[in-house]
Amino acid sequence: MPTDVRHWLATAACAAVVGCGAPDAPEAPEEDAVHHDETHGAVHWGYEDADGPEHWADLSPEFSVCASGRAQSPIDLSAATSVSGAQIDRLVGEVVVSADQRAEVMDIVNNTHTIQVTPDVDVAIVIDGVRFALAQYHFHAPSEHAIAGKRYPLEAHFVTSNADGELAVLGVLYEAGEHEPGFDVIVSNLPRGEGEERHLENLEVGIEELRPLQRTFYAYSGSLTTPPCSEGVRWFVFAEPEQLSSEQLDAIAALLPDNARPLQPLNERELLLVTSEE
Repeated sequence: MPTDVRHWLATAACAAVVGCGAPDAPEAPEEDAVHHDETHGAVHWGYEDADGPEHWADLSPEFSVCASGRAQSPIDLSAATSVSGAQIDRLVGEVVVSADQRAEVMDIVNNTHTIQVTPDVDVAIVIDGVRFALAQYHFHAPSEHAIAGKRYPLEAHFVTSNADGELAVLGVLYEAGEHEPGFDVIVSNLPRGEGEERHLENLEVGIEELRPLQRTFYAYSGSLTTPPCSEGVRWFVFAEPEQLSSEQLDAIAALLPDNARPLQPLNERELLLVTSEE
């Protein structure tokens, strides 16, 4: 895989610790095109009972694709076809990234569906010549994607959007293991009340301090995992889970509902397991 692709993966992995935001991201409606885990309009939805995933399509005509869609997310990733970096270049196109080196400002909000983080580091993922700017990242507990039926304690989604409102999302899975110091700024500032927001300034977290490169990831075309379940989302999910301490995982999960949508059928979609070339 070209160096630019490896650079993108390494920088995207940085978001697993502190996130990367985009001050010059394209404008989009606050409650749908980019911030896809927030309430869509005035329609209330959730994860339990009559407001839960099995009923999302019944709550609003705008949510109908949650039931009728054929390219929905999340999915089980175990049926992937293995390909090399050269093959993914042909199928997806060249991927490059640009990024500032430090995050100094970060907003963390509890929006009742998830904990969402909006930092100010400028990251632009360019997929086949099209710029996707990172807008925010948020958490699901347990993980939404599964591997061979296994769901992990936590998953982070890093949501990017291009000028036309098209989305690409990076998924990072987490399991219990070593304490990750880079996550302490998030855990120590978690907004505990619904609707509560924390604005942090004067942070100094450098990309060079963040996670090492992952060379293997899943790629497929899917959807938002929350209403309105819009399709056409490009998904990239790291194959190897990252580690957080049990205390860090518990601190985040304690503030979330069980906010993992049930697994959706793959149908006729192409699911790739991409391994970069040395």
